[in-house]
Amino acid sequence: MRLRELMGSVRVRTTGAAVLLVGVALLITGVALASFLQRSLRSYERTAAHLRANAVASALGAGRDPAAVLEGDPDEEFIQVLDADGNVVLASSNLEGDPPIAVMRPGQERLVEVPFEDPTFLAVAKDASSDEGTFTVISGRSLERLTETGDALTVTLAVAMPVLLFVFGVVTWSVVGRALAPVEAIREEVDRITSSRLDRRVPDPPGRDEIARLAATMNRMLQRLEEGQLRQRRFVSDASHELRSPVTTIRQHAEFALAHPDGIAKEELAGIVLEEDVRLQALVEDLLLLTRVDEGTLELHTETVDVDDLLFEEAERLRGSTDLRIDVSNVSAARMTGDRAKLERLVRNLTDNAARHASSAIRLAVRQDDGHVVLEVDDDGPGVPGSLRSVVFERFTRLDESRYREGGGTGLGLAIVAEIAEAHGGTASVGDAPLGGARFQVQLPRGAPDG
Repeated sequence: MRLRELMGSVRVRTTGAAVLLVGVALLITGVALASFLQRSLRSYERTAAHLRANAVASALGAGRDPAAVLEGDPDEEFIQVLDADGNVVLASSNLEGDPPIAVMRPGQERLVEVPFEDPTFLAVAKDASSDEGTFTVISGRSLERLTETGDALTVTLAVAMPVLLFVFGVVTWSVVGRALAPVEAIREEVDRITSSRLDRRVPDPPGRDEIARLAATMNRMLQRLEEGQLRQRRFVSDASHELRSPVTTIRQHAEFALAHPDGIAKEELAGIVLEEDVRLQALVEDLLLLTRVDEGTLELHTETVDVDDLLFEEAERLRGSTDLRIDVSNVSAARMTGDRAKLERLVRNLTDNAARHASSAIRLAVRQDDGHVVLEVDDDGPGVPGSLRSVVFERFTRLDESRYREGGGTGLGLAIVAEIAEAHGGTASVGDAPLGGARFQVQLPRGAPDG
């Protein structure tokens, strides 16, 4: 298993692939070099043979004695001059008295065997003319040098190529090992990270290469996971606390009613249970909506929505359930494409929040502005301090604990407003209202939300 793991490593595969690639390249280069050298040496010997044949033919054509050009290195070359009948009339000393080495026509060349040497000779034929008639001059050159050079090159390549491949493999192994060392360090550190130790970070290698960017990306991911885990723990803790409160209230009143049947009227007990049950239901619905947001499964069923109608409906509801003065004079026609039910939830949460804080009045406003629908809810309550405006849309955020408790708030209403606005491609913000309290503003695009 250890061997399989080693053979499957990037370091081994990279080194093996590099050595194989370079080995093939060296082999092709060696074959090409040997072929080129063979052709060059053969061309050299052919040219030398033609030069000797031309020299003899010129001497015969000029009527000179060709003996001066017949002799050369007896181990490397030969000359034969044949008459029109194919008889040897002149020859170099190493072929004196021998029959024709080959029957060739002028312009031909071939490989021949000679009686005085083992190596093969390259012979070329050249025509010549004189007063005595026409002749064929056959000139040969030994190919022993070509063979010896090829053998020497083969031996050199056979020795040098493995050495070069070994050195290249060692260098590649070392370089890849150093390059992958940060990756191994990152892997070991990630292996030690558990859900309870998300505060750990992977080593940050120097430089700005791919591995450094990978380490930076993983550290950012771990930072997000740690922050998400902290939010989740805080969310679970707050949700548990919120669920415990109505459950405890129902249990206390139920135990009291059982212990003192005449101490509380059935209507009063039923009203308390119903009120706490409604609170539980609202909290569970809020938690489910936020869970779908976190999981990315929140679906929007888009249609054309008249946002001004939503505000008028909320105004009627508030007038029937509160003593607050509801101002809708700034509500103008505003239409957009969105999920009507989610937008109703957004408006309801904003107006409920304003109703909990307002002293005497709430003002609703909506307008169309440069491709957006801008919705505003003002109250004349205490407002939101500037230092807390950055967290007011976070989950379970309460600026006044007792007021939220008394008003039935769970600390999720504004968080849901922000999530619904974002799902529609919009934003939610808070500022100061002309009435003296807080102004919650939501800006939504009029077109259909992306996705």
